[in-house]
Amino acid sequence: MSLAVVRSRAPAAGRAPEVTVEVHLANGLPSFSIVGLPDLEVRESRERVRAALQNCGFDFPVRRITVNLAPADLPKESGRFDLPIALGILAASGQIPAESLVNREFAGELSLTGALRPMRGAFAMACGTARGARAGAGAGARAAVDDGNAAAQLPPPRNPQLYLPAASAAEAALVPGVDVYGATDLPSLCAHLADAPDARLHPVAAPSLADAAPAAVPDMGDVIGQRGARRALEVAAAGGHHVLLIGPPGAGKSMLAARLPGLLPPMTDDEALSSAALLSASRAGFTPAQWRRRPFRAPHHSSSAAALVGGRNPPQPGEITLAHLGVLFLDELPEFDRDVLETLREPLEASRITISRAALQADFPAACQLIAAMNPCPCGWRGDPNGRCRCTPEIAARYLRKLSGPLLDRIDIQLEVPALTSTELSARSTAAGESSEAIARRVHAARERQLARQGKTNRELSGREVDEVCRPDAAGEALLREAGERFGWSARAYYRVLKVARTIADLAGASMPSAAQIGEAVQYRRAFGSS
Repeated sequence: MSLAVVRSRAPAAGRAPEVTVEVHLANGLPSFSIVGLPDLEVRESRERVRAALQNCGFDFPVRRITVNLAPADLPKESGRFDLPIALGILAASGQIPAESLVNREFAGELSLTGALRPMRGAFAMACGTARGARAGAGAGARAAVDDGNAAAQLPPPRNPQLYLPAASAAEAALVPGVDVYGATDLPSLCAHLADAPDARLHPVAAPSLADAAPAAVPDMGDVIGQRGARRALEVAAAGGHHVLLIGPPGAGKSMLAARLPGLLPPMTDDEALSSAALLSASRAGFTPAQWRRRPFRAPHHSSSAAALVGGRNPPQPGEITLAHLGVLFLDELPEFDRDVLETLREPLEASRITISRAALQADFPAACQLIAAMNPCPCGWRGDPNGRCRCTPEIAARYLRKLSGPLLDRIDIQLEVPALTSTELSARSTAAGESSEAIARRVHAARERQLARQGKTNRELSGREVDEVCRPDAAGEALLREAGERFGWSARAYYRVLKVARTIADLAGASMPSAAQIGEAVQYRRAFGSS
């Protein structure tokens, strides 16, 4: 046989689309070419595959070898195609049975000795394999009905088989509906495919996460004082609202931000799969210890726009996507380049980001919760009663102008965090407040009310939905109208105050926002006055 077909998958925006690796051996001058839009890493696999086959005792065909990676318009990157290319050459040259590759998928980077190295994207690849199997099973059932065989007994579906490096198999095994096999090297995998005695590989069992010690999560009970900020974070967690904390150095802004993930509700199965697939396919990587943990991303203020929202060619996800279903923390917000911050405006509103390049367009999810922190002026001490600030009003205003009005308009809660007094610090044994666990119970109950009422968080409500579910009572509506006129709010700011008030009412179990709850929501928009 001079032609072999092997199935694999490519990392692409966390989706891992299927790639068919076609290997053809022909007569002619010896050569080894790879086509199908491979990048440099994939083209270099020619040398890795050649050396691995020879060092493992296989015959490398002295023929014209052509490898096609289909579809041809999908960019291929990384060394994951080493293994399927090597298996295709072995099957095409008759050194392993070609039928052993049917209905199986393979991925892995080969060393020159034939050992399989760990690879990124194993979890995303397993998710793609599971989706492909479900789609194939659905198509088969529909075909049986169309043929008039609705009563025919279809064979029970079998889990698809996925073969990966042993070091990467554990994370892929977390995906249900896929039999994941881990191989340490090429000879052991080939012996398994040839059905050699005493050489059978067995599916990898999913890691037992229930018995694993949970990672330490910062507790809100460690925070001294700051009752207003603690309450604001509870409201933000309950409704999924974005937050901006403004205060002097040492006030506890970063400490509060790090505790927001501990207040959020547990991840559902679908949310855990989506988040893990994105991390797995990215250069950040994914480990089983991160399973069902809300992401917390805190990029440095020197980050570029491509690092924050995504970029490169082919497009790669940025920090706002890696924080999907979790928290994106931007400390020292005005220190970010203004043009970089402006790229956040659309994804914060739409919860998605589309990166377009000449040959490819990628759509990434970005439903994260933004929490940002900043000082009130360059020195950080503006408004300090001890007079430590030496910034002129013009310098302070120029510092705040680094943040545009449209960006601030999209941040629901803007809160001043005052410095702690010496009395509060000395009474730290009695100043600690509620634990994250106690607050999280209230947050979870409020989220359940929102999901039962509208199927989404309050932050995600559209304008028409806000009119339907967030309308306050008469006193609250009068107070809201007065505040809007006084501060000159935009329509977006007006509706965001209503959403925050609806969340406060959900925390209290109220049927509609009252004047007191509207008043609290208004207080969360006063840090920048007319914003």
